[in-house]
Amino acid sequence: MKKILIGVLIITSFIIFTGCSKDSQNESSLDKILEKNNYIVVDVRTEEEYKENHVKGAVNIPYDQIDDNTKLDKNKTILVYCKSGTRSGIAYDTLKELGYDVLNLGAFDNVTLEKIS
Repeated sequence: MKKILIGVLIITSFIIFTGCSKDSQNESSLDKILEKNNYIVVDVRTEEEYKENHVKGAVNIPYDQIDDNTKLDKNKTILVYCKSGTRSGIAYDTLKELGYDVLNLGAFDNVTLEKIS
């Protein structure tokens, strides 16, 4: 039993201290996508939120309007974001189910792409 517990502690410690976080993985993936320049940025907030500020070049499709009728280029990676990351998570799941290659950028304030106010 001690050996199992020690093994679990070692594995847990390795995971915690290696720095493998979702954010660092997203940043690495985003860098590769931006390098290829084959993407569409989608702001999934409301039209009002989009008008206040948004990522330069982003299109506005509120998350609850993404469905089978959504017309985005399936040959491009779709980058989604919202205010806090909740709606972009829902949009991510929906777009994945519809067959898109998607990356969830999460919260608008954390997005590092150029913004327009």
